[in-house]
Amino acid sequence: MPGLVSATGVLAFLADEEPELKVFALQTLNDDIDTVWTEVAAALSQIEALYEDDSFPERQLAALVLAKVYYHLQAYNDSMVFALAAGDLFKLDAPGEFEETIISRCIDQYIAVTAAKKSSPQASKTTDLPELATTFASGSDAVMSPTTPFSQTTLPPKSLLSRDSVDNTMLEATFQPAFKQGRSGSIAELPDQATDSLQRVIDRLFESCLKQGRYRQVVGIAVEAKNLDVLRRVIKRASDDENNSKSKTQEGTPGPAEDLMEYTLGICMDIVQERSFRTEILRLILDLLNEIPNPDYFAIAKCVVYLNSDDEASRMLQTLVDDGDQSSIANAYQIAFDLYDNGTQEFLGKVLAALPSGEPPKKEESEEKDKEGESEPLLEDQQEAPENELPEDVAKAYRNIRSILDGSKTIKLNLEFLYRNNRTDQSILNKVRDSLEGRNSIFHTAVTFCNAFMNQGTTNDKFFRDNLEWLGKAVNWSKFTATAALGVIHRGNLSQSRKLLEPYLPRQGGLSSGSIFSQGGALYAYGLIHANHGADALEYLKTQFSQAEEEVVQHGGALGLGIAGMATGDWEIFEKLREILFQDSALNGEAVGLSMGLIMLGTGNVKALEDMITYAHETTHEKIVRGLAIGMALIMFGRQEGADVLIDGLLNDPDPTLRYGGIMTVALAYCGTGSNKAIRKLLHTAVSDVNDDVRRIAVMSLGFILFRKPGSVPRMVELLSESYNPHVRYGSAMALGISCAGTGLDEAIDLLEPMMKDPTDFVRQGALISLAMIMVQQNEVMNPKVSAIRKTLKKVVGDRHEDAMTKFGAALALGIIDAGGRNCTIGLQTQTGNLNMAGIVGMAVFTQYWYWFPFTHFLSLSFSPTAIIGLDHDLEMPDFKFHCATRPSLFDYPPEQEAKAEEGPALIATAILSTTAQAKRRAQKKERAQRRESMDIDSVPATSADKMEVDEDKKAEDTKDKKEVDEKDNTATTDTKKKPEKEKVGYEIENMSRVLPGQLKYISFPAGRYKPVKKPTGGPLLLHDSQPEESKTLLEEKLKKVTTERAPVAGQQSARGGRSGASGRSLLEGLVDPSRAGSNSAMMQQLLRSQGRSPFMVDPQTPGNGGAAAAAGVLTAVDEDGDDDEEAKVPKEFEYFSDGDEDNEDDDE
Repeated sequence: MPGLVSATGVLAFLADEEPELKVFALQTLNDDIDTVWTEVAAALSQIEALYEDDSFPERQLAALVLAKVYYHLQAYNDSMVFALAAGDLFKLDAPGEFEETIISRCIDQYIAVTAAKKSSPQASKTTDLPELATTFASGSDAVMSPTTPFSQTTLPPKSLLSRDSVDNTMLEATFQPAFKQGRSGSIAELPDQATDSLQRVIDRLFESCLKQGRYRQVVGIAVEAKNLDVLRRVIKRASDDENNSKSKTQEGTPGPAEDLMEYTLGICMDIVQERSFRTEILRLILDLLNEIPNPDYFAIAKCVVYLNSDDEASRMLQTLVDDGDQSSIANAYQIAFDLYDNGTQEFLGKVLAALPSGEPPKKEESEEKDKEGESEPLLEDQQEAPENELPEDVAKAYRNIRSILDGSKTIKLNLEFLYRNNRTDQSILNKVRDSLEGRNSIFHTAVTFCNAFMNQGTTNDKFFRDNLEWLGKAVNWSKFTATAALGVIHRGNLSQSRKLLEPYLPRQGGLSSGSIFSQGGALYAYGLIHANHGADALEYLKTQFSQAEEEVVQHGGALGLGIAGMATGDWEIFEKLREILFQDSALNGEAVGLSMGLIMLGTGNVKALEDMITYAHETTHEKIVRGLAIGMALIMFGRQEGADVLIDGLLNDPDPTLRYGGIMTVALAYCGTGSNKAIRKLLHTAVSDVNDDVRRIAVMSLGFILFRKPGSVPRMVELLSESYNPHVRYGSAMALGISCAGTGLDEAIDLLEPMMKDPTDFVRQGALISLAMIMVQQNEVMNPKVSAIRKTLKKVVGDRHEDAMTKFGAALALGIIDAGGRNCTIGLQTQTGNLNMAGIVGMAVFTQYWYWFPFTHFLSLSFSPTAIIGLDHDLEMPDFKFHCATRPSLFDYPPEQEAKAEEGPALIATAILSTTAQAKRRAQKKERAQRRESMDIDSVPATSADKMEVDEDKKAEDTKDKKEVDEKDNTATTDTKKKPEKEKVGYEIENMSRVLPGQLKYISFPAGRYKPVKKPTGGPLLLHDSQPEESKTLLEEKLKKVTTERAPVAGQQSARGGRSGASGRSLLEGLVDPSRAGSNSAMMQQLLRSQGRSPFMVDPQTPGNGGAAAAAGVLTAVDEDGDDDEEAKVPKEFEYFSDGDEDNEDDDE
């Protein structure tokens, strides 16, 4: 039947009295509405009258026609209302733009209405947010608004996300989302009847999706609508369908329910921004996982860590161990590794306290009681309940789990990996040392940082041992930094830490331990070695910090305490730090304020915040205020909405240092969330605050918010990188480095390359550091630009005309790009996708090197080893191989720098003048004429023979040279004809080898003896042994063979009864063989004697004796008072109109 050409005749039936004709007219119009809707639009009132007539039999048909007409008129809300009124006549599965559009509008309406009910103002008041009793200073007290010189009540309306959520549609100036009482223009105001119809349509849509197995679509709608009932229903439906299905999934592949659970967990962690709602979803997932007969324990562990549910974690581990089979115990070990990787010290301590010790019950403990007081502080949080004697295999499993949870096993494995795979290029370090004058404190410190980063965690301090003369140039804070660098190099060397630092640490009994700077640096180093693992170090550090009287020692002790006691929430340590803070000393106050935040990291402790805020307003020292501001930001780490009250108060404070802390709080509270409102607040502050420091940190903080979405950062900071303000340009450079670290992202590199030539020195410095962060562990195959960037860094370091600050940045960059012996990347999230707390904190404090250089060492906390370390059921490393399905060169180490031989000056070609050429021609013409005349005269044969010999010799040489040239050409052509061999795709990798994050997707475990318990994500990986009864070959631990010998201690009596250094021959001459030590030995003897220092040194060639022992006498020596000593120039305040003037750089020591 042909379609209607005109609807005029059909429309006339609508006015007829017979209902059958009206129905016929509506059916006809409905079939051809797409062609005649323009004519039907004029009769809308008639059709609406039919719909409103209760006696009309086909009201739903009238509603459907109205819906289609309004759809063509682009009145989508009205169209949706009438489509809902059409009931079953509105076909959800009908293919067409009308149906798709109305379904989309219905889903948006459902999400908006349901989410609005969930986020009502009444519900928001019940959220557990900290209530600070402290009153903040108001920005209105200042001469002008501290955050913006223009109106602060309105912000740019454009959203940074693809879809505006109810919470983030508009960011108010108070930073707290305002709940809308009415609907926005995009949400239709529905009558109650239409609301019921909407629910029926959504139910029909859900049922249609579930029948077709499209569970993810329903999950997405449920999460956006914040409807946990629907979420629970769809997951259970998927599980029931899987059980009822006759077709079973292949072994090793997840079923629909497990796959859906993993998908839900992924969107919960990566997309849901509201912390309270995310917690509700995770609690729901955890309950559902526990109801499954064979749950995914790794997913449970991920939920448990985020929910901070230590009792659930310990219960899960005990369940797996009690199962008794090898597979369950291997899963328990792997989960323990994941818990350690993602949990805080406080969380892990509670889990340990709930687990059996696994130790056999001790009898007749009369002798042990004397030692009880010594061990009691370490075990006060781990008082296990009385336990029965366990079988040996179960007890062994618990002992292994405890060694994993306390971190000792992971730290030991990472240390072994970094030691045995160290690929540090010593020639780069030597070039940096030779290029930078050691007498200048800033350059000496730069070389120290470069060495520390390159050798982080490798225990390779050979550079110090080989460069004692250079090391002797360190004075005051340079000496503090150099001593602390030992903590970076030996990070994780827990068993040897005290022995290693013995000569440097403060001692009791009236014996002098040398320079106070080396003492403070040693306490700092001790904390770095025990970073985020303070169980064995906190007591010692607390004692030394309490007994210290020198402010420099207190400074180092506070930093060491903060790093080792990170996130322990130990109120006793907090009070000790607060006592020193109240002494109002600027020198140690900054470190103490920072450490207070590290101890309470992420706890949101209101009492601690009130004390810190109050004192920040009372003190007059800017350093103390800055330390407290950063400390408060650390306390709010990961708190998201819970930090909004504090953020509000700090950002409205007239003190720019506290506003600086407010921006840091935004960065750390919302780190890794990609929060829309946090980004908008940072961008608003970056272009409106009147203080350059605040604007700089606001732009930089974008990197912390968006490091999980690195591709979005270059687009966001593109315009800011071209700002007139160099502080904003520096902040944009660092934001790129923080967010894109280790990615080799081309868009970020394209923005940073022009900034290497910026007219301002510190902008160039930031660009170089950021490029190194982005290019870490990149080779030329992965990113062809890495070679040119490395050359640029070396060129900047060696350029005598370059500014000091830029050269400092280039030296740091050379250390960062080869971090950890080229085996570490910068990881702000763990291998399992959670926030890397230590890494984020390290990066945040590292950015404060702008004010205080020793903070640079904190960057080492962000270095994460990139390895796969396979372990069997006994937690031993079997000797086996796994497969990588790529070319070997793709993820290979970058080549080492070729050592070029010293070349002499090139010979300059002699200039040939025109007169010289004419003279030669005249001489040749005259010679030829003489020869012709001599042909008539008898000549002496000998003369002619001699002349012929010369000519023949010349001819022979010429022919020989031609032959050689021809041979070279022939060989060159044959070489070019040979095609380069193609690399084979696929190769074997040994256990405990470097595996980059981008390489993991190519890794597979071929069928063999060992099979992983889960998909490899990097780090320790438990393996199922299919042949446990057979003998196994283990990897030899190379680090066990290396022992650290204690260096002679200054001031102690020697073994012969005399004081060290008191004999006629110095210890340096007695302990060092000059023939083996090289020229450095004699030079150091003369240097140390001239300075009156005790040259304590051990044999540099002894295995395991590195720079720590060799440098003890140099670094512990007390500096002589002299005006010639040049202190480090720390950048405090930059004037960007004086780019090349180094005199304006303030000395911050």
